[in-house]
Amino acid sequence: MDHHSLIEIEAVSKHYGPARDGVLALRDVSLRIRAGEFLSIIGPSGCGKSTLLKMIGDLLAPSAGRIVVNGKTPEAARRARECGIVFQTPTLMEWRSVAQNIELPLEIVGAPRAERQQRANALLDLIRLREFAARFPGELSAGMQMQVSIARALAFRPAILLMDEPFGALDEITRERLGRELLDLWTKTRVTIVFITHSVPEAVRLSDRVAVMSPRPGRIERVLAIDLPRPRSAATRDLPRYWELLREVRAALGLNEPK
Repeated sequence: MDHHSLIEIEAVSKHYGPARDGVLALRDVSLRIRAGEFLSIIGPSGCGKSTLLKMIGDLLAPSAGRIVVNGKTPEAARRARECGIVFQTPTLMEWRSVAQNIELPLEIVGAPRAERQQRANALLDLIRLREFAARFPGELSAGMQMQVSIARALAFRPAILLMDEPFGALDEITRERLGRELLDLWTKTRVTIVFITHSVPEAVRLSDRVAVMSPRPGRIERVLAIDLPRPRSAATRDLPRYWELLREVRAALGLNEPK
């Protein structure tokens, strides 16, 4: 893994509304995210996790501080298609087939049809849904729709995949299966993943590091290295270190019960 900082967040704050009676969502957030790593951000609802992700992806601008994405401003990185973004809702176009949904970003920039089809087929192979290429989103399960959404976000071969609670609306069985498949995809592509979640087990199971945020105004309370062996599997939960890390993350969130 290349250990240089791909994303640098320096003293970033975000204020919504009027200066006097608005909402301070984030205060003085600093974080460095290494190339090729899987970093999860976890914290209570309303702490600014999604706001931080949107600022990395140039969907929002910081009120103070600076963000550097692969040596560029977030705007320049967006224009260079450095980031793919996946939200909790897949937002697929119902009238387009699965393959056409994946091709859409390439179609918008005028990529040749053969190139679009080749890339879509490669991504369908990666997520193991090639046989569903001609189906429409309404014919897919919620989990499969999310897989297609992830594949679409990878159409440009971005260096970074920003994921805002992508499995939050799914049932636990589907959520765990997609987590395993996401790790497999990450291993094959080595894309840098920034993953927002409310689930402590999910953060520990997937990540290289977990950044724990405070309640609003959000700030980074602690960054924990997840030193579990890879590849991760169901057997990971049998390791004493897994349970130690769960307790550490819960303690950083203030969730452990008092003794």
